[in-house]
Amino acid sequence: MIAKKSSLGRGLGALIENSESVKSEDVASINEIEIRSIEINPFQPRKTFDEDALSELANSIKQLGIIQPITVRKIEDNKYQLITGERRFRASQMAGLTTIPAYIRLADDQAMLELALVENIQREDLDAIEIAISYQRLIDECSLTQEDMSDRVGKKRSTIANYLRLLRLPAEIQSGIRQRKITMGHARALVNIEDSIQQLSIYHRVIEEGLSVRAIEDVVRQFNEPEEHSETDKRSIRDLPSEFVNYRDSLRSQLKTRVQLSRNEKGAGKIVIPFASETELIRILELFQKVEVQS
Repeated sequence: MIAKKSSLGRGLGALIENSESVKSEDVASINEIEIRSIEINPFQPRKTFDEDALSELANSIKQLGIIQPITVRKIEDNKYQLITGERRFRASQMAGLTTIPAYIRLADDQAMLELALVENIQREDLDAIEIAISYQRLIDECSLTQEDMSDRVGKKRSTIANYLRLLRLPAEIQSGIRQRKITMGHARALVNIEDSIQQLSIYHRVIEEGLSVRAIEDVVRQFNEPEEHSETDKRSIRDLPSEFVNYRDSLRSQLKTRVQLSRNEKGAGKIVIPFASETELIRILELFQKVEVQS
């Protein structure tokens, strides 16, 4: 039978075996260790665990036992520190176990941090920001390049770069990603806008209007298209008084689209409100109708 290939890239076991900073007392053996002699990994990047999920795992452990051993390092006689498997460790405590099967390794602090971060990245239930933060910590604290990380976790460098770019988004949008209000596809499109105010404006549209990733890509493309102006228009824009710039920016914020405003020396000018689709046009017109009703 052909073994099923892991969807998470290279397995953590392979990463441990290939780490020059990690050695095993007995790679082949599984040791039964007293739970009270194990302390939590201080380098664990994940600080919160779903209590309901832990309870379900604890019930499973009561019935079936530990299927996959945890991994620990020996820090002194009969005292160990977790490297991987904190969910299993916590659930075993909840299940009332006094011992737990474990592989014992020798690892320095740098290797502990790297292995904990890599294991964290390979979890299936992580949100995109958690993954991005783990990548950034590997760069900052473990001195890994994107190429090094690509080798460690079996991901393309472009994939790693896309995650890291999410950390440039405003905190509100990052929070929205973590709460799964928007998808990774939405977030990747928003990163392509430099202006944080416009990013937030479009983000709010996604939430309010349920815009698809394709719709957001169209809006972002519209924002990034260079504005074409005649020489007269260019002079007009350069000479635009600050109060008119404020008017334009206010319109952009309220309409949530790019607004062009120009004015000549005599005070005449024009306001241009582009739209990417019929749906976009209807949305803008409805906003104007709301203003008329309120007035």
